[in-house]
Amino acid sequence: MGRRKTTAAAAAAPPRGSSRAADGVISEIREKHKLELENLTLTKHPFRTLHFFMLAMLQYLKRLATYILSKGALFAVLIVLVVIPGVTLLVTDGLHKKHVQEFLNYARFVLWWVSLGVASSIGLGKCSGLHTFVLYLGPHIALFTIKAVQCGRVDLKTAPYDTILLKQAPSWLDKKCSEFGSPMYPASDHSVMIPVFDLLPQVQLEAILWGIGTALGELPPYFISRAARLSGSELEAVKELDVAPSTEDGPVASNVNRTKRWLLSHSQHLNFFTILILASVPNPLFDLAGIMCGQFGIPFWEFFFATLIGKAIIKTHIQTLFIISLCNNQLLYLMEKELIWIFGHIPGFSANLPSVIAKLHSAKEKYLSPPASGSPSSQIEDKQWNFSFASIWNSVVWLVLMNFFIKIVTSTAQDYRKRQQDVEMELITDSSSLGHSKTN
Repeated sequence: MGRRKTTAAAAAAPPRGSSRAADGVISEIREKHKLELENLTLTKHPFRTLHFFMLAMLQYLKRLATYILSKGALFAVLIVLVVIPGVTLLVTDGLHKKHVQEFLNYARFVLWWVSLGVASSIGLGKCSGLHTFVLYLGPHIALFTIKAVQCGRVDLKTAPYDTILLKQAPSWLDKKCSEFGSPMYPASDHSVMIPVFDLLPQVQLEAILWGIGTALGELPPYFISRAARLSGSELEAVKELDVAPSTEDGPVASNVNRTKRWLLSHSQHLNFFTILILASVPNPLFDLAGIMCGQFGIPFWEFFFATLIGKAIIKTHIQTLFIISLCNNQLLYLMEKELIWIFGHIPGFSANLPSVIAKLHSAKEKYLSPPASGSPSSQIEDKQWNFSFASIWNSVVWLVLMNFFIKIVTSTAQDYRKRQQDVEMELITDSSSLGHSKTN
């Protein structure tokens, strides 16, 4: 009798060896999938990466076509009310042609600066390390300020959209100061003093548009995190913060991860004002703030308005005023006064102070005074120098854009392949559990 019970119990118990073998196979497959994703790049497997990228694009286009067909009536009304009248105005001649062209100029201007802001937030600045403020908006503000100081005028633009655009330089950049008229701000002590708040309105619109773009670029992390919360899952970015810090990480990575964990541990304090503060200062960790807001149920309009005000109003004005002050004679004058006061109290340096001040004045006159009309040969050399500098700058920008495109292709291909691997793992796990149940 005892032997029968023992035999029945042994038959009812699941075989431990087979269970361990199945777990080992699953973990082995996961390691294989992880290694495959790491090697799925354009440098290691270009054709395979492009293949998965094209499959992902076809999937997105299929979803878009399905959505359009499901909203067929809405898109038909939109075409009738907007597209057909717009095309008619473009192809026909008449008195409206000038106004249509003006509208297109403004639309191109708005689209350009908003797109630069979006690109800076969604990955161009993060993947390349070069912010579009550094590439475009900052140089534009600096060039306009220097030109205004040189000419003693702020009314340099022919229109608000007379700015740096794609493959187009502003009209005021290569003009001589005599073409704008006599200076509106007279020179004092061999330098022109233009108030900062007279220069600000001239570059304010493009700065705000760029800030609006950066605010719009922060929405994808929020929506992705909110969708994960509604589906009951947790994002990889949040999961990684729960892992213990690795000793292989450098000091910078360790400090960044420590800051991220601190933000995550204080997520209960997220509200309109804390989001506003985080968005109002240069903050490379704001993506995590967007993820946390979506993960912990912060309302969309509260998150968006706080981000919009912080980035498009406060942060952009801080950056713009800093660039204007840096390129304006007023900041140089204040720096000169402070240097004179500091070095005047250093023993043995006060005797050399006049020569240092003279060198500062010569440097200031060289870069901020109106360029003198030189000989034709010097003008040709200046044009050649400007052309070579523009070529180098454009090459750098195109290399940055190519790197950004490569990152997008690689990330899209890896995401598509990751979804396929998740489906395969579900099938393997289901078949393994089904085998266990049959054995039991």
